[in-house]
Amino acid sequence: MDQRASGPVVRLDHPAGIVEVSGSGLPPVRIVRSPGTEPHPHIPVGTRDRALLTLTVDGAPARIVPGRGRLLRGSYRVDAFAGSTRYRLVPCSLDSSRFLRDGVPLGTFTSEGDGHVVSAGLTDAGAQPRDIAVGTALAAAFGTGGQPWWATALDAVADLIP
Repeated sequence: MDQRASGPVVRLDHPAGIVEVSGSGLPPVRIVRSPGTEPHPHIPVGTRDRALLTLTVDGAPARIVPGRGRLLRGSYRVDAFAGSTRYRLVPCSLDSSRFLRDGVPLGTFTSEGDGHVVSAGLTDAGAQPRDIAVGTALAAAFGTGGQPWWATALDAVADLIP
């Protein structure tokens, strides 16, 4: 759980597949994995299968579309649609992911997948409370960062060599 002064409060329950974000002045955001589904051990919310996930923002249903999370860093992106707003969280380094609202960068998030989320630059870029809550939830549910494709490919080749 991450609780910063006047910042988002994150509750991550990996076995149950629940991520909840709340806080003073923030709308509640909730991401839930379908009950009875087996969690993937390396994904905080337990899955990247959009059919098994629900997203609510301030009590209203929203849509969540995680990328497949394969070889390319960009495949770890997560899109969310709340009302007419499109959000995207996409890895930009080994540790961090860039957060965008309608294609406009708002800042970065860093999370190791343990429910602790750190943001940078959001208020400077004019992020609104809903933006902060949604971005925090996405970072907590899926973690942030990713290796470049060539590093992943080298790891795969190294695993093949006895």
